[in-house]
Amino acid sequence: MSDVILEMRNITKTFPGVKALDNVSFSVQEGEIHALVGENGAGKSTLMKVLSGVHPVGTYTGEIFYQGKLCEFKDISQSEKKGIVIIHQELALVPFLSIAENIFLGNEQEKRGVISWNETVSKTQELLKLVGLENESPHTLITDLGVGKQQLVEIAKALAKEVQLLILDEPTASLNEDDSEALLQLMLQFKERGISSILISHKLNEVNKVADSITILRDGATIETLDCQKDNITENRIIRGMVGRDLTHRFPERESNIGETMFEIKNWQVYHPIHPDRKVINDINIHVRQGEVVGIAGLMGSGRTELAMSVFGRAYGRHISGKVYKRGEELDVSSIDKAIDSGIAYVTEDRKQYGLILIQDIKNNITLTNLKAIAKNSVINEPREMVVTNEYRDKLNIKCSSILQKTVNLSGGNQQKVVLSKWLFANPDVLILDEPTRGIDVGAKYEIYTIINQLAAEGKGIILISSELPEILGVCDRIYVMNEGKIVGEMPAETASQEKIMECIMQQEVEQL
Repeated sequence: MSDVILEMRNITKTFPGVKALDNVSFSVQEGEIHALVGENGAGKSTLMKVLSGVHPVGTYTGEIFYQGKLCEFKDISQSEKKGIVIIHQELALVPFLSIAENIFLGNEQEKRGVISWNETVSKTQELLKLVGLENESPHTLITDLGVGKQQLVEIAKALAKEVQLLILDEPTASLNEDDSEALLQLMLQFKERGISSILISHKLNEVNKVADSITILRDGATIETLDCQKDNITENRIIRGMVGRDLTHRFPERESNIGETMFEIKNWQVYHPIHPDRKVINDINIHVRQGEVVGIAGLMGSGRTELAMSVFGRAYGRHISGKVYKRGEELDVSSIDKAIDSGIAYVTEDRKQYGLILIQDIKNNITLTNLKAIAKNSVINEPREMVVTNEYRDKLNIKCSSILQKTVNLSGGNQQKVVLSKWLFANPDVLILDEPTRGIDVGAKYEIYTIINQLAAEGKGIILISSELPEILGVCDRIYVMNEGKIVGEMPAETASQEKIMECIMQQEVEQL
């Protein structure tokens, strides 16, 4: 590392009612991996959108110097021509186009105005080899790839644009441990080739593994830049910079007060919605007691989300059989409305697509699941709606300019709190939380863990689905392990470990060989 490839000076960006960036300065050396960390709403993604031209020149103040020259990007295409490529947390791939078509979409390989498919396929094969997907055909549709491979296709797409500065916004948020490790190793390979990278991530163990430098943002301002080469930077040291204090415990303490069985799923079977001969959920039997937090651990693709969605109003699958009970009485969960009326809530893992109406404001999103509670004679009582929404804003510490702010403009952590508020307002007896802390920072995670504890103390039954084993072990009272659509293990959290959970999964894999 030697010269500075990027320098952003005194960047200030304001949205209506909110100063997202306040005089931020940030620089990256050539050939380094520079991590950008901070709590949700700290300004990380906004800063990168300013850099890449998503927020064009004129909408912010400050200066951007790239390779020693002042740059004023009017849109993202201008920054890409300079070799700056951003990969957003939500992948920008077209599902029903092929890998090759996606990689060169907008960057077509043409001769005399006609696309050269031979050259497109040939270059795609070269790029796939670079990112470790040499066994995939360029003609494979994106929809037929797992999330981990889709992420690698996005990186191949960036390489096709001759990237010199690669920005990765939460690249491993949706990946399992193996795919995450493969992506981190790929970043290190890019570093050896002289490509500079900016990594935005809440997974501090991954940041520590690959970063040369770490810049911390808090409340839209630069707090400090840490040199990982000179100092032994611990996760706690990073957290102190992010939240402004030491966070001695990642998980709040809780005294469990577990009662009788309140929720049961018996002999549950689900078939794939498109491939009717494929059984996705195979004879699942689980139960949750009053005031208990039950975890469901498993690798991506193990069937955890499919189980949750199929129970919640048969939102997934076909030819579903089995029974659901609450306090010994069979429930009708044949539709989402009936599931909600039965006291079941489902916080989806995909908050943007299924959890929120992004173009609506916070107020409308929070009250959506229980409109009858704020209506009289089918007419919404707007003053009552405002009171309720402000109560949840304060209770869950939602950071926003007002409850009339559009949810699309909230940070990921605050969007997640809106989703939780929506379902808490429905006053369910059973909450199924599917990856409730995905893509949010340690401070917001702690707040959500505290909410989970409060709900359990109120006697709710909680099912927590998470890919983060420390989270499962730190929050739950009892743990089920899923693999290939089956329950392959059950254990109390006090005797569980990451090794025991993985042993259950691997034992099932061995038995299938």
